[in-house]
Amino acid sequence: MSPNAPLWQPTEEHIRRTQMHAFMDQLADGFDVARDWESLRTWSIEHREDFWAEFLTFAGIKTHTPARCVFEGTGMLDGKWFPGMTLNYAEHMLRFDDERTAIHFECETGQPRKITYRALREQVIRFAAALRAIGVEKGDRVAGFMPNLPEALIAMLATASLGAVWSSCSPDFGINGVLDRFGQIEPKVLVAADGYTYNGKRIETLDRVQRILEKLTSARSVVIVPFIDESPDLTPLPMAQTWDDFLAQGDAAAPLTFEPVPFDHPLFIMYSSGTTGMPKCIVHGHGGTLIQHMKELMLHCDLRREDTIFYFTTCGWMMWNWLVSSLGVGATVVLYEGSPAYPRINRLWEMIARVPVTVFGTSPKYLSAVQKSELSPSDTFDLSRLRCILSTGSPLAANQFEWVYESVKTDLQLSSICGGTDIISCFMLGNPILPVYAGEIQCTGLGMDVRAFDASGEAVTGGKGELVCCAPFPSQPIYFWNDPDGQKYKNAYFKHYEGIWRHGDLIEITAHGGVVVHGRSDATLNPGGVRIGTAEIYRVVEAMPEIADSIVVAKRVDGDDEVCLFIVLQANHKLDDALAATIKKRIADSATKRHVPRHIKQVTAIPHTISGKKVELAVTQMIHNQPVANRDALANPETLDQFANIV
Repeated sequence: MSPNAPLWQPTEEHIRRTQMHAFMDQLADGFDVARDWESLRTWSIEHREDFWAEFLTFAGIKTHTPARCVFEGTGMLDGKWFPGMTLNYAEHMLRFDDERTAIHFECETGQPRKITYRALREQVIRFAAALRAIGVEKGDRVAGFMPNLPEALIAMLATASLGAVWSSCSPDFGINGVLDRFGQIEPKVLVAADGYTYNGKRIETLDRVQRILEKLTSARSVVIVPFIDESPDLTPLPMAQTWDDFLAQGDAAAPLTFEPVPFDHPLFIMYSSGTTGMPKCIVHGHGGTLIQHMKELMLHCDLRREDTIFYFTTCGWMMWNWLVSSLGVGATVVLYEGSPAYPRINRLWEMIARVPVTVFGTSPKYLSAVQKSELSPSDTFDLSRLRCILSTGSPLAANQFEWVYESVKTDLQLSSICGGTDIISCFMLGNPILPVYAGEIQCTGLGMDVRAFDASGEAVTGGKGELVCCAPFPSQPIYFWNDPDGQKYKNAYFKHYEGIWRHGDLIEITAHGGVVVHGRSDATLNPGGVRIGTAEIYRVVEAMPEIADSIVVAKRVDGDDEVCLFIVLQANHKLDDALAATIKKRIADSATKRHVPRHIKQVTAIPHTISGKKVELAVTQMIHNQPVANRDALANPETLDQFANIV
């Protein structure tokens, strides 16, 4: 195969069946837009108001009052989408009322649970009635300290139906990490479980809940979901009730009503990683979240009612919010709680084949673990229904693309996607009507004026540049919590380019419109003054079977950057001169000699955030003997200490 040949190419018949093509048909009739991708992409940016208005209709999003116009204002900092419009996110999520499965839940132990759309509506009605009974109103915050259970989704939808605001952390957050987040937003209600499971272990969390509540004085009610114990002891939690007891407070006969709220009314409060200071509280609105998620799910993933979608995530990562929005198209949402590799690495693939899952979302780290285990899913499981794999969290390397098509399935859409908590969606993602090339994200998102800016601030194709977005889009944060003058928000994204969103990623837009992500631009290495991305080193190193994980940072020495590579080795391997030489040669051959590390050191583990991202900045601080703030934001903060004085 030619190195420039696509790994997958949709057939003409496949393209004609997609919702992307149906949307093109709608636009061709009303706006004379040619039925091809580049014409659609260009039109969606140059005529963004028409684009978003047309998609609102295409997605069938119900509004209570119409907007005065599509966009009001002049730019990204003072613009307002669909002013005057009222709607409700939860109303769109619950527009189906039938016996089709809405939620399929599995965990490491126990039988799967299924909840139909009709049953989901009934449970949301009861939880919303109970919230109303204790005085929860529009604008109040409800926080979830929850495993990935159906109850978290039910509580979120009930909260949204009232116009209240949902925020969540997964139960593997430390106490200070939770307080750094929930303490800022002052929730009226805390929803928590009595524990969670991971790698076959039961981890109790009620003691943490107790210590959190000692300082979370805003909470007036606590709802405990029994998960690891049918009858948890709530004696130390005087405000707490079990889930069932809380539901009993509401009027079970109450109708499900949806509070009409403005397009930019708060829906979710998300959090930055918090590895450099207090986490930023990023507020996303009903309308922007809804319309952006529907665009990505319906057009870029071609998700439909008959699909079953599964993304391996926790309630503390934005991919949970993105996944559960799949209810808006009537698909079946699979929630999984526990380790993806317990009791064996094939656990998720067995579930994908059995359910069966049609759209599977994961991370490069998981795919790499499966690849190195030498499991070939296509040889073991019936994956005939699987038609799309999504990957995010870090760049997906070219060899991982190739492995998926060799060992998982030859005929599917493999979509590396990239965006973030900041926009609760994607800047670049997949496309069911475009080919897939190894190492490339298929395209930039419709309606997103994404470009790569070189050092002079000029858009460049075929070269590395800063990921920027040059025009407003609906899923921008509506504001940061406790940022009355908007200065934190402006500094986060608009400090470098006036009126233009700078995201902090180093990317390259290819000649055919694909995107290669080279890593975080704030983690860019500059040995000898040459700017290189960390992803270019990870692609080489993490493809080596001896290496389980790695992190690469720069140490500043005499005004220059020395590249430092830290590796975790697979069992029965050790770092010796021969392996170090092999690593250096492969990096030089695959990238450039500038990429070759000055230092290679073996460590026991790599520090990651709760959502699984490498924390390069924290490691950089450690090797420079600088303090690291908010270690509780990390999944494994104890691993940082080994980097002190390591080079």
